[in-house]
Amino acid sequence: MAEVRVDKWLWAMRIFKTRTIATEACKKGRVMMDGVSVKPSRTIKVGDVISVRKPPVTYSFRVKALAQNRLGAKLVPEYMENITPKSELDLLDVVRISGFIDRRKGLGRPTKREGRDLAEFTESMSDGWDFDFLDDDDDEQ
Repeated sequence: MAEVRVDKWLWAMRIFKTRTIATEACKKGRVMMDGVSVKPSRTIKVGDVISVRKPPVTYSFRVKALAQNRLGAKLVPEYMENITPKSELDLLDVVRISGFIDRRKGLGRPTKREGRDLAEFTESMSDGWDFDFLDDDDDEQ
């Protein structure tokens, strides 16, 4: 086996869960070789370096051997080498941590604290306040 399709190899190496997702990633320009996005049918050979952009990180893999069938996770290191720079991998830690700390107000589900504050606020509003949202002045005209 001298060459394999890039989408099939990415799926076999467990970089993408399905071959369809690997194909879509190629079509969207998220899979590159030598800085150029590749089509799903592009063939690869041993020694090629493939970059895969999965925001926020761009992973880089060196092809050590070719495979057309999906491999067990323990066999993957024999077929590819992960050469992603450490700076890219550090982005994952930053995003993982900041996802909980730097979430802008109003985005995503409320935290437990925000939920308690909201419940406390609505209780206090219903206890002593009586709002009549229909304005009686409009009916007199």
